[in-house]
Amino acid sequence: MARSPKRPSRPSSRRSGSAAKRTPSRTAAPKAGASASPKPTAKRTTAKTSPKVKTIAKGRAPAKATPRVAVPARSTKTVARGGAQRTPAKRQAPIELFYWSTPNGWKISIMLEECRLPYVVRPVNITKGEQFAPSFLAIAPNNRMPAIVDPDGPGRRPISVFESGAILQYLGRKTGKLYPADERGRVEVEQWLMWQMGGLGPMAGQAHHFRGYAPEQIPYAIKRYTDECHRLYGVMNRRLADRPFLAGKYSIADIACIGWASRHERQGVDLAAFPHLARWLDTMLARPAVARGMAVQAGEAAQVDMKDPAVQAVLFGQRAPG
Repeated sequence: MARSPKRPSRPSSRRSGSAAKRTPSRTAAPKAGASASPKPTAKRTTAKTSPKVKTIAKGRAPAKATPRVAVPARSTKTVARGGAQRTPAKRQAPIELFYWSTPNGWKISIMLEECRLPYVVRPVNITKGEQFAPSFLAIAPNNRMPAIVDPDGPGRRPISVFESGAILQYLGRKTGKLYPADERGRVEVEQWLMWQMGGLGPMAGQAHHFRGYAPEQIPYAIKRYTDECHRLYGVMNRRLADRPFLAGKYSIADIACIGWASRHERQGVDLAAFPHLARWLDTMLARPAVARGMAVQAGEAAQVDMKDPAVQAVLFGQRAPG
């Protein structure tokens, strides 16, 4: 008698399990169905979202990932390493670069190339007065290029930036490249960036003007600005005597200076007296991104006759309106 209850109990258990699977209408079935129904839903949801989670996890923070995967130069196509197309929602939209081929314009084209950020060039022909167009003044109220519009600015909202030094800092913060995150390193870079903005750039620009563009040769002005450029290159040479770059490591400070230093002959300065500066200049000009940045629309700018009175009236004859 003890064996016979055991025999039915086994098949009964199996039948009951089979029946529960086949017949969802039994008493135990609704409970199983109630607990089971969300699970397939959760699996389906996970299957849809997991690729996105992986993309985000393997990518970077929005500020840093784009420069590592974007195609530089004039192309606006954005691809991942290996040539696979990235998810459109995560692409860095091309930055608009308002630009003309000058030492100040080169700062930003070089930086964009170094950071591998996609960009499109919006030429601003300063020899024709395009810098005074209301649409450009809305971006750069000082009517000077370069300027940028970044569609993927802070908070994923567009932002415009003018002044080359400010743009370099902005792009450095955005990408985490060529601009240190620590305060000590950042101060080191900023000192030399401001040295260029307030010293080398303006003085070299005046030397260019009075030596090459002025309608009459003024000996005092030529000597004044040539001597000041010579002094500034001496400062730079001493700084580079014991380090490869101005702030120790390659940074936006070097990018700010390369355009002006590459034209030292136009400023009347021979680098034979400045061997450390000459070595730095050779190193900078050998960088592929520097070469690409300085080549942007160089042909168009070279065709302009800077001694044309009409061109000089636009560039050098402006006063405040009113």
